[in-house]
Amino acid sequence: MTNNLDRVELSLVGRKRSERLFKFYGFLGILIAFLFLITILYSVISQGQKAFFTTFIKVNIFFDSEIIDPQNQRNDEDIRYANFNKIITESLKKKFPENLNKNDSKELSSFISSSEADYLSGFVVKNKDYIGKYKNMWLLASSKIDVIVKNPEMEDLDEEDRLISDKQLGWLNQIRLNKELKKELNKNFFTKADSTEPEQAGIWGSLVGSFLTLLITLVLSFPVAVAAGVFLEELAPKNKFTEFLEVNINNLAAVPSIIYGLLGLAIFLNIMHLPRSAPIVGGMVLALMTLPTIIIATRSSLKSVPPSIREAAIGLGATRFQSVVDHVLPLAIPGIMTGTIIGMSRALGESAPLLMIGMVAFIVDVPTTFLDSSTALPVQIYLWKSTAARGFVELTAAGVIVLLVFLILMNGLAVFIRQKFEKKW
Repeated sequence: MTNNLDRVELSLVGRKRSERLFKFYGFLGILIAFLFLITILYSVISQGQKAFFTTFIKVNIFFDSEIIDPQNQRNDEDIRYANFNKIITESLKKKFPENLNKNDSKELSSFISSSEADYLSGFVVKNKDYIGKYKNMWLLASSKIDVIVKNPEMEDLDEEDRLISDKQLGWLNQIRLNKELKKELNKNFFTKADSTEPEQAGIWGSLVGSFLTLLITLVLSFPVAVAAGVFLEELAPKNKFTEFLEVNINNLAAVPSIIYGLLGLAIFLNIMHLPRSAPIVGGMVLALMTLPTIIIATRSSLKSVPPSIREAAIGLGATRFQSVVDHVLPLAIPGIMTGTIIGMSRALGESAPLLMIGMVAFIVDVPTTFLDSSTALPVQIYLWKSTAARGFVELTAAGVIVLLVFLILMNGLAVFIRQKFEKKW
């Protein structure tokens, strides 16, 4: 008897030790995952927050009438085609009393973004009285100046490893000492589409493209998926054909997303000849990818409704279809909506299927219709990451932040809907 008790006690000690080890390894795994998450978020946020602000340089612009309007005709077209880049360069040169050669002038002119010539052109067209006069204006700095200002540690690099020369660095320090440098909110990032110049690039075009694409995805996938889920779960006879459908739907949910991109390329582009890189094609491809997820969520939500609801409805004279549509489906809607939002979140973060249908194109205009060429947010991030210019590093991280914010909001909405409207049986 004593030996049996000893064996039981030894067994309990071993099991408790195993349980403690299991808890320790579980806690360790969670801790490691949390540390990786914090590291990634810190890296992205520390880089991305720099893109939300941009650098401006104060320049006392002289609107030289000999360059802008030598004939003094005040014609809008003549003003628009004037050499405002020369006006910017000549105004910058007046900041530095030393004699500047042609190469120095070229290096100095690179301090200001190429977009500011158009800005000054539009300004003079609206304010012709400034022709022949001076005006202090804050002009958008070029990308390489902006990068140096945002990353002061780069000033300590050797000249060959730095974005600007020693002479340009000296000019920049002089501008900084004169308090002619400031950082403001980067409006271009929130209002413009893509550009070859980092300081002019924005994320608005890709956001609109993603919205149009997801709208098509939702319109096509939601009603079809809910109808299919209701039919398979509530109305379809249980036979080998429906079992075959269920197995394939579950398998389709696990198919890599790039396969759907290949399918869209083969059918929507090569056979149906729909416009390449358009939200309507992207939405159709993502709808195919999202369908299995919403169908599975619909069936799971319908299963969670107690059978007594169906039995009570039928007992009161409702048909099977009426019991499902009028009683079971309304109670399952919160779960269906949760699954739909999660499926749409996955679609928002997908880039592989969109790359296959040409949404990787360089688009400088904001799309206005479902047939316009456009790109999507994850594809825009990919494009910026693959660009060599140093200024796109911060833009890439900022794009990731925007994408994460939308994903968190969508998943938070799914959690809210589930907790607010889901009934506990």
